[in-house]
Amino acid sequence: MNTFLGAVGDLVEDVVVQLLESVNLASDTASVVNRRRGGSAANMVEAACRAGGSARFIGQVGDDAAGHWLVEQLATVGADVVVRHRGRSGTIVVLVDPSGERTMLADRASCTDLDQPEPTWLDGLHTLHIPYYSLVGEPLASTTATLAAWANARGIRVSVDTSSAALLEAEGADRALDRIAELRPQIVLANELEAAVLGDGLRPDRLNGATVIVKRGAAPCTVTQAGVPPVEVPALSLAHVRDTTGAGDAFAAGLLLALAEGDDVTTAVGRGHAVAADTLLRSR
Repeated sequence: MNTFLGAVGDLVEDVVVQLLESVNLASDTASVVNRRRGGSAANMVEAACRAGGSARFIGQVGDDAAGHWLVEQLATVGADVVVRHRGRSGTIVVLVDPSGERTMLADRASCTDLDQPEPTWLDGLHTLHIPYYSLVGEPLASTTATLAAWANARGIRVSVDTSSAALLEAEGADRALDRIAELRPQIVLANELEAAVLGDGLRPDRLNGATVIVKRGAAPCTVTQAGVPPVEVPALSLAHVRDTTGAGDAFAAGLLLALAEGDDVTTAVGRGHAVAADTLLRSR
């Protein structure tokens, strides 16, 4: 099968701390701790492979035991992994509260050191997916911008996920929107917190005509296309979700696979919901 999707960005170790009670400051808190492969770009690639598609990860990991383990884990699900091994592998501590919401403490380490991009990284791709994390930190941000320009020149669809309300706030809405628009994406994804930070600027005419999709967890998401009234697409109802980590990346995988296969955007959003639901059920 041809490689449909590619994603550039982070491949890290997630240390997931599921809190069994409220945090007892300056004392002990009962929890369950697990280690697993993570990173927004890598999560999207894994979800695409699990959903029956083909996908390539592009990035940098440490030249250490953790880095080699991370690559092996991603390759195991069928991903095409294009990585450089240099420096120290990144780690993200994910605090998951009893309701399933997560807070992330990030040390990206060598993920942001990816430089000297190669045109062959894009060979065979239908879509290049870019988490906003990949636009923060040099030289990764410049590498990502170069890949996006090459993708546009070659007729490869570009999608951007706004990824983190905290990052967007730190940059400022106008600067963040400028960064995204400069990539000339066809698809822009945001959750409701990120959409609130970006405000009225999160619209097709501000983003070079991109289709804008705002996710709202279990509530319907909103799809806005240039010249067309916004439409809402219901999500799937799930009970007892403990960990939402990776759900947004899985949504992107399902959506982009469906678009690559020729589905209209409303149908593709439905597949995005289905792949996200599968990821959430896997985490229970």
